[in-house]
Amino acid sequence: MPKVTVSLPQGTRDFSADVVRKRHYIINTIKNVFELYGFAPLETPAMENLETLMGKYGNEGDKLLFKILNNGINDEKNIEKSTAAFNNILQGNNDKNLTERALKYDLTIPFARYVAMNYGQLTLPYKRYQIQPVWRADRPQKGRYREFYQCDADIVGSTSSWNEVELICMYAKVFELLNIKVTIKINSRKILAALAYKCGDITQLTTITTAIDKLDKIGIEKVKDELLQNGLSNDAITTIEKYLTIAGTNEEKIATLQQHFGEAVTEVTTELKNLLTATSAYTKALELDLTLARGLNYYTGCIFEIKATDVPIGSIGGGGRYDDLTTLFGVPNLPGVGISFGLDRIYDVMETLQLFPTEIVVGSTVLFFNTGNAEASKAFELIMQLRQHNISAELYHETAKFDKQFKYAEKKQIPYIAIIGTNEMLNNTCLIKELATSTQTEILQLEVLNYFTKK
Repeated sequence: MPKVTVSLPQGTRDFSADVVRKRHYIINTIKNVFELYGFAPLETPAMENLETLMGKYGNEGDKLLFKILNNGINDEKNIEKSTAAFNNILQGNNDKNLTERALKYDLTIPFARYVAMNYGQLTLPYKRYQIQPVWRADRPQKGRYREFYQCDADIVGSTSSWNEVELICMYAKVFELLNIKVTIKINSRKILAALAYKCGDITQLTTITTAIDKLDKIGIEKVKDELLQNGLSNDAITTIEKYLTIAGTNEEKIATLQQHFGEAVTEVTTELKNLLTATSAYTKALELDLTLARGLNYYTGCIFEIKATDVPIGSIGGGGRYDDLTTLFGVPNLPGVGISFGLDRIYDVMETLQLFPTEIVVGSTVLFFNTGNAEASKAFELIMQLRQHNISAELYHETAKFDKQFKYAEKKQIPYIAIIGTNEMLNNTCLIKELATSTQTEILQLEVLNYFTKK
């Protein structure tokens, strides 16, 4: 029989028990904060209609959509249509005869689609959180995967700036609980719009923001080259470069902005000042970063990005205001704002800094050795008592040498073993050993539940 080579699709991963438990620790921490702030859960399908997603992420984002082949394309009746459609796609076009659906690129556009479809039944403002995988046909690298989880919280139906204040406080609380030191970077698309206007062409806003969004990755010279290739004048590029060099404290940056743009930024700088003031008592991590652009087209106001201060891994969260997103789906004038946590990158940060509590990787609390049929029956009786009181316990699956059962407990990081042998059966006792300290205790079987309840 030929040797079979098995592998995973590039950019995807399997997760062992320890990894899953660590990921659940992060997810539960985030979810608890979402619930604390009054957000309700939502789930949407893995796939969306292609027309729902296309055109919502800019040209760069659209290229990263994982498109799904239609069912039955190998059917004889559909081969001719499918062949023509495939040739059409090779020309850079979409063709519904070959693909009408795609895996979701993020959680925001599916959320906007859900709001539009259920608008009449929602209580506004509608606050939802969503924790699900998304897919991007990106080039895999450290901290960047083709399948990864997002953890989003969004508010629609309100223009109040208190929403931004709450979302910033949520960010601060989650990372405080996870013990990750972060910088919460903020900017506003209104400032970037003022920049585009000063460059002489507001229609170039997407071109400008897309290029600026790559600044950390490619550097200022390549950003300038990209802007030049996209038709911006040398004067406009000089204006953008001058903007990108604005530095100082948050207050100094705002003052310089007002000098450069005058009345065009008066409203937005006032908004930013109020946001900085309102959050100052709850976090000191907020930083006005004028190079922050977030290349997605749907942002219209304040934008966020979270950076871990102790690990160079890119952003571990982001979001912003998108006051006309649902207009794309026929529901105009519905303001929204939201944030996202990058679960996979947060995991990588915590693993690098060894921030996970040791107890979360432990499965069962105690392993009962299997020393014979009668002894196993008594052990199983005690195990069921423990389980009824939410104390995890298991019985070794067969009678075996103690050395083999010890190794099983050690490999599974089970902290306690319990032994009921011939003598223990006669005396109605149980021998309990704590593996970390080698402490051994013999107690009555009637006291086993009480012993582990106290532990």
